Amino acid sequence: MSTRDENLGLWLGVLGVALFAITLPMTRLATGTAAAPQLSPWFVTLGRAALAGVLSVLFLLATRSPLPARRHLVPLAMAVLGNVVGYPLLLAYALRVVTASHAAVITALLPLATAAVAAAVMRQRAPLGFWLCAAAGSVLVVVFSVLRAAQHGGGFGFEWADLLLVGAVLAASLGYVYGAKVTPELGAERVICWVCVLALPLTLPATLWLWPTTPVAPSAWAGFVYVGVFSMWIGFFAWYRGLALGGALRVSQTQLLQPFLSILAAVPLLGETLDTVTLGFAAAVVATVVLGKNLARPASSSEPTTKTATRST
Repeated sequence: MSTRDENLGLWLGVLGVALFAITLPMTRLATGTAAAPQLSPWFVTLGRAALAGVLSVLFLLATRSPLPARRHLVPLAMAVLGNVVGYPLLLAYALRVVTASHAAVITALLPLATAAVAAAVMRQRAPLGFWLCAAAGSVLVVVFSVLRAAQHGGGFGFEWADLLLVGAVLAASLGYVYGAKVTPELGAERVICWVCVLALPLTLPATLWLWPTTPVAPSAWAGFVYVGVFSMWIGFFAWYRGLALGGALRVSQTQLLQPFLSILAAVPLLGETLDTVTLGFAAAVVATVVLGKNLARPASSSEPTTKTATRST
C-alpha cells in the first residue's frame, strides 16, 4: 500500500466522520424541539432510511451486485433493527429534549460500546485495562448527565432523554457488529445498501403514510434530506473506502473527532453555545476512548474487519 493511498484513506476517514458528526444537529433541525416540533421522529427515522434505500437500489443495479445469500439475512436484519430503526428513532426523540452538544457527549461512548458488543457476539477478548477505560468513560457520562439535569432545574437526576441516547448507542452497536459479520463477504458499501434495501418494504410505505400534513420549516426538510443522503448513505461510502485505503486501525482513530465536530456544528446550525463543562466532559470521554483503543491491540487478523464496522449513522 502506497503512502499516497494511506493519506487519501486518512482524509476520506476524516470526511466520513465529519459527515456523521453533523447528523446530531441536522436531526434536531428535522425534528424540532418539544416546544416547536417539526417533522415527527418516526417520519425522520423511516423517511431517511427510505431515501437511502431508493438510492441503494440504484447503486446495486448500477454495479450489478448479486443478491445476498441466505446466511447473510439474519445479520443484515439485525443491522436493520439497530441502524435503520433503533439508533435514529431513539436519537430523534432524544434530540427533541436535549441539545446536540449534550447528545454528542453521550454518543461519544459508541466506539467502546461497540467493542463490548463485539466481545459478546463475536467472542473477542480485550485486556483488563480496556474495560477499565470503558467503565471510566461510563462514569463520566453519568456525572455529566447528573450535572446537566441539575442545571436545567431537575435536581440531581438523569435527563430522561439520556436513557434514549444510551439505548441509541446500544442499538447502533448491535447493528454495526452484525453488519461486520457479513462485510468480508459482501463488501462494506454493499452491506449498508442491502441493509437499506431490506428495510424498504417497511420504510417506504411508512414514509408515505406518515408524510406531514401540516407546514414544515424549510430548515427541517434540509435536515431530513441531509440525514437521509449523507448520514445514512454517502457518509458510509467515504468512511468505508477510507478504511480500505488507509488501513482500519489507523483511519478508525479519526472517529474520535466526532463529538467535537458535532458540538462545533451545532453552534452555527442551531445557535447553541459552547460551554466549558460540555467541552471538558467531551474531552475526558474521548480520552478514555483513545486510551481504550490503544490498549485493545488486535488479537487476530479478524479484528480489522470488526473495526471497519464501528461507525455512527
